[in-house]
Amino acid sequence: MVMGAIFLQVLIFASSLVGLANGALEFESVQLKDKEVAGFPGGAFPKGKPKPPTARCKAFPGSDDWPSIPEWRRLNASLDGALLNQDAPAVACYPGPSYDASKCSFLVNNASNTHYYIDDPISVLTTWPQGNTCLPAINPAGNCTRGGYPSYIVNATTVKHIQLAINFARNNNVRLVIKNTGHDFGGRSLGAGSLSIWTHNLDAFEYLPSFALGSYSGPAAHFGAGLEQWELFNQMILNNITIVGSGFKAIGANGGWFASGGHGSLASLYGLAADQALEIHVVTADGRYLVANELQNTDLFYALRGGGGSTYGVVTSVIVKVYQPITMMETSIYIACNPPPDTTARARWAPITPATNYVNNTERFWEAINIYFRFKKTIVDTHNVDWDYIYPLGPDSFSFRTRISFPGLTVSQAADLLSPLYDQFSAAGFDFKPTNLTELSSTRLPYSGTSLTAPPGPAVGTANTRYRSRLYPRSNWENSTIFNETISAIRYAVQTGGYIFHGLSYGPTLQVAGYPGNTSAVNPAWRNNVMHGALMTVQPTNLTPQQARDEQATMAIYTDRIRAVTPGAGSYMNEGDPGEKDWQGSFYGRDGTYERLLKVKKDRDPWGLFWARTTVGSEKWEVESLDGADLYPWSQNGRLCKTEKEGKGKGKKSNFELMILRLYTLDANHSISPLLVTWLGHFGGVVNALPCYFRSGIVSYSHDLPSAIIQFPPCMLWLDSAITPKFPSASHFTQHGPRCGLIRCMLCHSFAAIRPEMTLKKHDLSELKGFIYV
Repeated sequence: MVMGAIFLQVLIFASSLVGLANGALEFESVQLKDKEVAGFPGGAFPKGKPKPPTARCKAFPGSDDWPSIPEWRRLNASLDGALLNQDAPAVACYPGPSYDASKCSFLVNNASNTHYYIDDPISVLTTWPQGNTCLPAINPAGNCTRGGYPSYIVNATTVKHIQLAINFARNNNVRLVIKNTGHDFGGRSLGAGSLSIWTHNLDAFEYLPSFALGSYSGPAAHFGAGLEQWELFNQMILNNITIVGSGFKAIGANGGWFASGGHGSLASLYGLAADQALEIHVVTADGRYLVANELQNTDLFYALRGGGGSTYGVVTSVIVKVYQPITMMETSIYIACNPPPDTTARARWAPITPATNYVNNTERFWEAINIYFRFKKTIVDTHNVDWDYIYPLGPDSFSFRTRISFPGLTVSQAADLLSPLYDQFSAAGFDFKPTNLTELSSTRLPYSGTSLTAPPGPAVGTANTRYRSRLYPRSNWENSTIFNETISAIRYAVQTGGYIFHGLSYGPTLQVAGYPGNTSAVNPAWRNNVMHGALMTVQPTNLTPQQARDEQATMAIYTDRIRAVTPGAGSYMNEGDPGEKDWQGSFYGRDGTYERLLKVKKDRDPWGLFWARTTVGSEKWEVESLDGADLYPWSQNGRLCKTEKEGKGKGKKSNFELMILRLYTLDANHSISPLLVTWLGHFGGVVNALPCYFRSGIVSYSHDLPSAIIQFPPCMLWLDSAITPKFPSASHFTQHGPRCGLIRCMLCHSFAAIRPEMTLKKHDLSELKGFIYV
């Protein structure tokens, strides 16, 4: 099996190409000229001082400012026909003119065994952010709607295509998204009412045996944004080189994975993917094609290496460091505790082999886990990596499996390194037997097995996997009490919560990152990391918005306990939670990194053109429900609008803010009467001065309660103006608001009357506290 970031030894030697800084790949030489858009204002470059849009929301299909059909046709003509208006693939399963029984059967039964979804311009591999509005099924319930899929797609095969798409979206205030492979767990590759730039076909590769730039002189590789990892593997073999890459073969080698750091098999030896970049080619929000390196556009060179994707520009290609071919040793460890009798479940969760080590006691299982996890520090300190999973299989039934990789070591060196681990197992009374160390073959054929192009990559299917990750710092291994508390928190999530724990041991320190990686925007938490660990679950496709919020609240019970034993640590955005608390600090760093990145964002994109959830600067915008219906949490199935604060403009900052809210109250007949209410709240120093927002949904209240404002700093009551003019007698408020996450707002026991004729009422609100979920 070909592994993560490596490669290995050779088949064919490279031709003698010499690379120069600023050299463009062939598709990058086709660029938009001013004269080509002289008569097309929609595609023109900006002139003069940037003018951000004044509208609170992005244009949306059906809105007055949405581009007309002739304007879209003009864009398509300028793109030489590269504009796509494609339906969701699963429309083939639903009654209507696009119904196709054969295609539907393929989607349901075979698509996940092919490369179909990666090669489809609209598909994404995680469906819940789209809204689950058009899922493949032989006999589907309901109908198929576009949901969070983009309205139009530009199949970009040149820089000119990207420039035109950017200019058109900016000039027409249309939401813009960027999609490479669609291998994204947080909904950053789609958006309702958007124009999508599909970079999948920018897959050129060039090996540069001699490359010099700044302080670097040596071999390098230049490849496009759309190159997939399996294609990069093939190029490594073809050219007898090693490049830091991903552990999943269908990930884009230069997409969101790279932009947020990018971990793989060589992370402890050579650093993260972003650490390898010597030069990055990008189209920015003004539509201009730029080259960023340590000598020019240095702000972009900093931000694009680990500072997150989809927010500073559209990366077209990258030049990275290249290493000599490297061998790789590999071994696995399996531990099973009271495995379930179902052999299918056993095979799915933990391959039961002669090398499987059995324990028949839950405490003994977790004792073994404790021993192995302590050894993780040794793994990363010796420049190696591991991947492991702990699976809950039922009451008192668990399995553990890990794969350890040793880049550059011989069999005997790897065996010597593992010897202390098995000594510790033995001292604890475990008769565990090591599996054989395997050397990956130095005569491996290209990934396809026969050629560099066929078959078209690995099989990839859709899934609703949700990750909630944490970067576990070195300090947790340096104090036995804290380490045991860490294992206890993981055990609580697996054993009580029923979540899969996925651990990956990496040590991409600043020393390992070297030049120029040690000057990048990579989250500083990576540099002090021993383990990247995530709680995993598969989110059902039929969850209601409220059920999804309930699931998030339940998950928080376990993630909060993990946060408590890793205070101030970070999280890996690519495998993080779109609802992450304090995502700015968790995903980007708490040492001023986020503030520095935000300045780059403001300088390079004053229009607010690029947006994706939890990317730098994204707090200024939010996705709003189209029809007042309850929106699936963090779904992209809605219209992108400025936040209330942004939409109303900024006032002078102080400890007091005057908010004009529209509150709806119930009269005796349960009809809604709007009242403008002036509310003075004291926010100083509480929950980072951020208000919680409550929308219609779950918190029941008595009929006399909504006739008053409840004061409980720092919270505000909010009821959407888009609700129907009649309420049922059982009225509800619902919590909504990424600003507060799961921090509980405290209720003060007082009301402020909003009707002059009413008497101020005081009540004991204790019965309500149990209903306020914040």
